[in-house]
Amino acid sequence: MKRTLGRQKSHLKWKRKLFAIFLLGFCFATLVLLETQYSRIKMFALSSSSFVQKPKIAFMFIARNRLPLVMVWDAFFQGDKENRFSIFVHSRPGFLLNKATTRSVYFLNRQVNDSIQVDWGEASMIQAERILLQNALMDPFNERFVFLSDSCIPLYNFSYTYDYIMSTSTSFVDSFADTKEGRYNPKMDPVIPVHNWRKGSQWAVLTRKHAEIVVKDDTVFPMFQWHCKRRSLPEFWRDHPLPVDASKEHNCIPDEHYVQTLLAHEGLEGEITRRSLTHSSWDLSSSKVRERRGWHPVTYKLADATPMLIQSIKDIDNIYYETEYRREWCTSKGKPSPCFLFARKFTRPAAHRLLNMSALGASFQ
Repeated sequence: MKRTLGRQKSHLKWKRKLFAIFLLGFCFATLVLLETQYSRIKMFALSSSSFVQKPKIAFMFIARNRLPLVMVWDAFFQGDKENRFSIFVHSRPGFLLNKATTRSVYFLNRQVNDSIQVDWGEASMIQAERILLQNALMDPFNERFVFLSDSCIPLYNFSYTYDYIMSTSTSFVDSFADTKEGRYNPKMDPVIPVHNWRKGSQWAVLTRKHAEIVVKDDTVFPMFQWHCKRRSLPEFWRDHPLPVDASKEHNCIPDEHYVQTLLAHEGLEGEITRRSLTHSSWDLSSSKVRERRGWHPVTYKLADATPMLIQSIKDIDNIYYETEYRREWCTSKGKPSPCFLFARKFTRPAAHRLLNMSALGASFQ
């Protein structure tokens, strides 16, 4: 009886030891698991906190239909690895950027869906710009807004372009006093007094503040719709009343005045760098028709597309504004720099030749 009782006690003691060992092992395993999970959570938190979305540049294209230079821009955007850009395209109403109309994944479905029919030299052009800005402003990370044409090419790689634009808190708006061409219509006064009338290139780069001002504007824009119209060309006189004296018509091209005049009207010229980042070459003698002279920039074709041409544009470091007797020396980060990041107008063969020759920002790599 005593022997049986001793065996039971020994067996019970052994069970207790086994349970204690099991419990100790379980606690140790739990501790290791918790430590592992904690390390993972900590690493995830650190990685999450280290990823901060950098400010983005909205590249906004005004096109007729598809973008003929899309593969040049595709190569350019491949240079960004940090999600620092967004794309918006204004084409004719109903046009879609899908696999049938673009070869670049960056441009798939990037058309704005509220586009309008745009006529050159009409207020519809600045309305298209406002639509692009309205869409681009929906992304809170977009801090700069670049207007580009469908014949425009980038001159440098993405990183250089991004750093150049983001290095200053100002907009880049080509703006100067318009004292020669008689485009100002006195009917705009007093809403737009003549001392606020400005001229310049439509290819601007705007800060978010200035982009919001353009979208919200309900004062200057109506004046342009009513009183800023281009001079009628002779071929259209059969469809419209013949002007008594065509030379006295106000030849007002809305997109060459609107943003500049609006910012002057708002007293914000101190917040802009008064030059464009897009190069255009104007040949005033290229047309035999007097009414057409100076209306369009030179178009670079295949034979013109050489590394020397691109280098000559990159070498420009100042711009002279004759009406203001002002020379604008170009700087970036407080140092002398090239004036232009983009250039137009290039045909598709010309742009592709430059890309194949690695003449554009070392193929943007």
